[in-house]
Amino acid sequence: MPRRRARELDLPFPGITGTHNAITDVPGVLVGYETIDRATNNPTRWAKTGVTAILPRGFVSEPQPVWAGYYALNGNGEMTGTHWVDDGGYFVGPLCITNSHDVGMVHHASVRWMIEHYAERWRNHHLWAMPVVAETYDGVLNDINGLHVREVDALAAINGAQGGPIAEGNVGGGNGMICYEYKGGTGTASRTVEAGGERYTLGALVQANHGIRDWLQVLGVPVGQALRDDNRIPEFGSERGSVIVVLATDAPMMSHQLKRLAKRAAIGIGRGGTPGGNNSGDIFIAFSTANPQPMPQFAEARQTFDALNDEVFDPFYLAAVESVDEAVVNAMLAAEDVLTQRPRGHICKAICPETLARLVCR
Repeated sequence: MPRRRARELDLPFPGITGTHNAITDVPGVLVGYETIDRATNNPTRWAKTGVTAILPRGFVSEPQPVWAGYYALNGNGEMTGTHWVDDGGYFVGPLCITNSHDVGMVHHASVRWMIEHYAERWRNHHLWAMPVVAETYDGVLNDINGLHVREVDALAAINGAQGGPIAEGNVGGGNGMICYEYKGGTGTASRTVEAGGERYTLGALVQANHGIRDWLQVLGVPVGQALRDDNRIPEFGSERGSVIVVLATDAPMMSHQLKRLAKRAAIGIGRGGTPGGNNSGDIFIAFSTANPQPMPQFAEARQTFDALNDEVFDPFYLAAVESVDEAVVNAMLAAEDVLTQRPRGHICKAICPETLARLVCR
């Protein structure tokens, strides 16, 4: 039976959501997963990992820039392609998330997908592929040194991307993740925002793998203090996680505005209690699907661009903070118990929804 999301538990998260309360509420955005639960010839090397793929413009046949900005609260992690996001203001192709040691394979697969999907352009022109691939560490629950993600797995995640309601918890790149010493994983949420007489959507997707128990807060309630002794993994010690946040919107924004939006993800995860620990890669990217244009190599010399006035951005900043905060809780609520790899023989428990609701809503 599917576990209930935060709002289904009557947790009073603020804000008006999109239809599915997911990043896929942003028109055109698709999400795909490949979830890997695979035994190997060595019984001590269990694969519990995967790949999450976000297609900002779906399966359009022509490569188009996706305007973007990124921000690293704590850089103990990886997100490829961000140098060009900083300088060029955009990326092209899929955005994928996996575990720390399989970034290279997923990057390789993403490049292959772009070469094949945009075959005519790549065959006949001098184009290069710099996809965005991010990671978080799943070495407590997954045999991360086994390098279990294959090219076919990453391609399956990309090619399987779809809209509508999407799975959360132990899926895709979030399969082997831990959040506040409970089972973490993939989570999502969205908000609608009005600006200049138009209604826009902002969605968040997180790969939540951060925090220690004592820090955990939900809607301002220090639930981690109340649950300090609840099913903790021995020898867990200091934080050894990371969190990737992807923000998507159909509102027209320039790259420097999107970088400012991405910074608000730090406040969103901060509402859950994390200070951004030393061992955590807290890396965030925001993109806008507005202003579809050809690749610069095929565009006119003079360009036009539609963008919102900075003065109307406060509701978008609030939407980003609220949706990220809720997405982390949704990830934890959707998760399921998992056996640990290092140390072996323990269980990483999922948070009890009823207990959480009782603590927050009492």
